[in-house]
Amino acid sequence: MGKLSRLFSIKIPYAVIALLILVAASGLALLAIILPIAIRPSSYSLSIGDVAPEDIRAPRSLSYTSEVLTERARQEAAAAVSKIYLPTDPTIARTQIERLRSVLNFIAAVRMDKYATLDQKLSDLRSLSDVKLEPEKLKLILNLPEARWDAIQKETLSVLEQAMRKTILEDEVAEARRNLPPLVSFSLSQEQVSLVVSLVSPFVVPNSLYSEELTEQARQAARDSILPVQKIYITGEMIVSRGQIIKPEDWEALQQFGLIRSGQNIKNTFSTTLLIITLSFLVGFYFRQRNLPLLQNPRALLIIAIMFLVFLYGARVLTPNRAIVPYFYPLATFGLTISCLFSTEVGLILAFVLIPLAAYGLTNELELILFYQLSVLLGVLALNKGRRFANFIWAGLAISITGSVVILVYRLPNPYTDWIGVATLVVAAFLNGLASASLTLLLQYLISQFLGLTTALQLLETLRPDHPLLKFMLQNAPGSYQHSLQVANLAEQAAETIGADSLLVRAGAIYHDVGKAANPLFFIENQIPGNINPHDDLDPVISAETIIRHVSDGVQLARKFRLPPRVVDFITEHHGTLLTRYQYARAIQIMDYDIDENKFRYPGPIPRSKETALLMLADGCEARARAELPKNEDELRLLIDKVFEYCIQEGQLDQTPLTLLDLSKIKYSFLSTMRNVYHPRIQYPDIKKQRNNYLSAIPNNSEATIPSSQSRK
Repeated sequence: MGKLSRLFSIKIPYAVIALLILVAASGLALLAIILPIAIRPSSYSLSIGDVAPEDIRAPRSLSYTSEVLTERARQEAAAAVSKIYLPTDPTIARTQIERLRSVLNFIAAVRMDKYATLDQKLSDLRSLSDVKLEPEKLKLILNLPEARWDAIQKETLSVLEQAMRKTILEDEVAEARRNLPPLVSFSLSQEQVSLVVSLVSPFVVPNSLYSEELTEQARQAARDSILPVQKIYITGEMIVSRGQIIKPEDWEALQQFGLIRSGQNIKNTFSTTLLIITLSFLVGFYFRQRNLPLLQNPRALLIIAIMFLVFLYGARVLTPNRAIVPYFYPLATFGLTISCLFSTEVGLILAFVLIPLAAYGLTNELELILFYQLSVLLGVLALNKGRRFANFIWAGLAISITGSVVILVYRLPNPYTDWIGVATLVVAAFLNGLASASLTLLLQYLISQFLGLTTALQLLETLRPDHPLLKFMLQNAPGSYQHSLQVANLAEQAAETIGADSLLVRAGAIYHDVGKAANPLFFIENQIPGNINPHDDLDPVISAETIIRHVSDGVQLARKFRLPPRVVDFITEHHGTLLTRYQYARAIQIMDYDIDENKFRYPGPIPRSKETALLMLADGCEARARAELPKNEDELRLLIDKVFEYCIQEGQLDQTPLTLLDLSKIKYSFLSTMRNVYHPRIQYPDIKKQRNNYLSAIPNNSEATIPSSQSRK
């Protein structure tokens, strides 16, 4: 058991996992191309609806029975046969008259019932299943004199008999019922005519029924009367012209001549395998040489591989032997999504690997490869980092325009240009751009949520001034809010100089001290000058715990308001494992026993990226500058150096990829930004005081010496 548990506890290196994912994806990609879904077994990769890439002529004379044309002629002959109905059946009329007579007898019995009340009679009449009359007509029936009721009964039977004498088909019942009023005797009033029609209408039914059997026999006879259509070709006769849409009869002719391949040969399989191996080696070599962080994220690699295969299989299933679908299929979505989630370089490399596999073996392979590659390239460049919704619109537009240009470049030189077909392809290209941008917007959100990634759109959403957490911080800890803004400006400028993610740095800096909003008065920037500092009366250990707790409080608030996980890293790492130096120094002064230093340290972790390290340095420099108020550039430079040296000595930058050159650039950026913030201010003179002093120096009788403008005043 011990050996077995140790076996399962062995951790597989990330490089091995990445290699396994690459091998599995390569094998599945090979299957996508060599399976029948990839390339149809034909000499010409054509199917019904495709455009012929060249003139195809009959290699020999041939006469054959065309099943396509024969079936078409038979279908037309069968469709021309009208429906057949049976002769009028008099028994149906007799049955309906007897049913009506039974209803009338029941009504007469109800009328003659002397022991039933009016409500009971109405209830009995409503129970009739064959006839449903309105309450007014039921009352009319009960109130009619006996002689008049007898006349109505006779007229009702007479009208039904007249109506059923005519031939009534299934679709003519409504019309027959509409024609009942003219059949009623003119001796009846309008109200009584309506009553007769209401009694007769339910019993008017079809008396000539549709015969499906006879109709089908007639149609089958019409089909059988069509002789098989013979199609004749002579040697050299044109089967299909270049640029012509392949019709069913054209494809049938190609089959009869044996111009459709029946299987996959070994050479094609071998060449496809070589292509897959080459592209797989390219991907593996690229990832290895660039030492991308993706290699340390197996889940991200697996998602990329799945996306790659989904788009590849979709292309191999939908696009072969189609005229319009290849130009509509949003293959660019893959490159745009990878670029948006990870990096532009990775997105372009993987898209350029996917494109030749998706178009491999198609009739217009070179055109499609150029169509997809240029579309992806310009789409990714237009998308940039996807920081705005407008970027996605521009990316979709770039894909649409680029695809349309490629279509025109390849189609216009063709002397047999089908302008309607070209216009259709251009429309498909524009729909392609729209679909690619829309799917990218959706996929980048879903995948980022699954992988815990932070997209530019998410960061921009968190930076909106009306974000609930920002408003909470501004209302409860305005001083910390202003401090965060200063740190954000400082860190963002430095991030751009070293190539870090400036948008991520700004978002992280804005929220890094959000936990202070939970206990704002325990932080100096939120305290009103002149008020008592609560830390003066607290034990240094408790005071340190209160200060340190703003990290955990910040994490709780971030999760409550669903900040992106990457932003939460700035909250946990911006102090690393540094000391709360003020509380620690105060503890040393007032305590005469050994002090546990760990009680005065932040829990960490220490910064693990350029961005969080930048925040630590910017936070320290801004806080120290606000406390010391440097008077000149030399003092400012010395202040920045001290912050950097302290963080380095404490080992806070050990897990970051910052280089000495990066640190030098960051110092210079901090100095430039803070120099503009903490430069000396001009002492504005008191104009009112100077004017009063001037007037007081003038003698009372010397008003004439005052300038005219002043005397007027």
